[in-house]
Amino acid sequence: MRFLTSLYVTDHRARISFRDGSLLVTRGDGSRTRVPVEAVDGIVMIGHAQVTSEALAACAARHVRVSSLQGNGRIRYIVGGALGGNVHLRLAQYEAARDQEQSLRLARWLVAGKLQNARRMVQRWCWDAKLRPRRHLEKIEVAIRERIARVPSANSADSARGFEGEGTRLYFEAMRAHLGATDSGFEFETRTRRPPRDPVNAALSFAYGIVLTEVTGALESVGLDTQIGFLHGVRAGRPSLALDLMEELRPTLADRFVVGMLARRSLSVDDFISTPGGACYLADGSRRAFLAAYESFKSETVHHAILDRDVPRAALPLVQSILLARYLRGDLPAYPPYVSEA
Repeated sequence: MRFLTSLYVTDHRARISFRDGSLLVTRGDGSRTRVPVEAVDGIVMIGHAQVTSEALAACAARHVRVSSLQGNGRIRYIVGGALGGNVHLRLAQYEAARDQEQSLRLARWLVAGKLQNARRMVQRWCWDAKLRPRRHLEKIEVAIRERIARVPSANSADSARGFEGEGTRLYFEAMRAHLGATDSGFEFETRTRRPPRDPVNAALSFAYGIVLTEVTGALESVGLDTQIGFLHGVRAGRPSLALDLMEELRPTLADRFVVGMLARRSLSVDDFISTPGGACYLADGSRRAFLAAYESFKSETVHHAILDRDVPRAALPLVQSILLARYLRGDLPAYPPYVSEA
């Protein structure tokens, strides 16, 4: 597998064009950067940057996804090439989505994977905690473990989502306790979105938007339909399968990165701006530092138990997409979610 990098365009006045096999990024001040299109696997435009039709066509022909995100990380659109893979794979996906029992099995596996990774994160926070917060975190870890044990008893997608919701609430309670104990300078009471109301939520939402673009690109690259999900169900205009797969990867790819930056004080309250309506976002200059750090974080390797080898974090969306496709084709008896090592 060949893993490239993403091109992030954060200048609101930037324009991306295509010339002589390269992407040409022209900033608002007139400065330019030339990037060979073969050197990137995705373009992420944040704010109001523009892209020409020629650049879009060149990216689509090479299966380079082009994404546009709002400042809070919410996705405006994702454009890729023609859907690849075998059409029989998508038929198998549609049949699995219509099969209530098979769809429920997948929903259970996805929820179990997400909660296992949440539990592993809480375990990590326990190691760094002093005695009183450690006891609180240990109780939360036990409570999440109890939810995981109940996931196989879920008799509907709604029931599986209920266990996921309970576990996630406990997980964010642990995140609040961990950040409070690290003297990071950030307060986190509860998860808020659309819009995020504080710096922690702003950083999380922004990271989730980035991860969703990566998961979407990975699923499309193996030929799966991102609209047909199992845990989130099918709703017009919603990338349900991408949201499904992102659930198990949130703690590993987004939460660990964001919480690590906050705990190390790599971000400060001055890196965020608040609007009169109460929304909170990363400032433009801070986004660039955030994205540079995220690219470095993705290049680090983690152990993948199913593959029994180390892979870059950047590879996880594609690896899990391939494993999901293999299950749907009947090559695997079950879908194995990625579970991080504590």
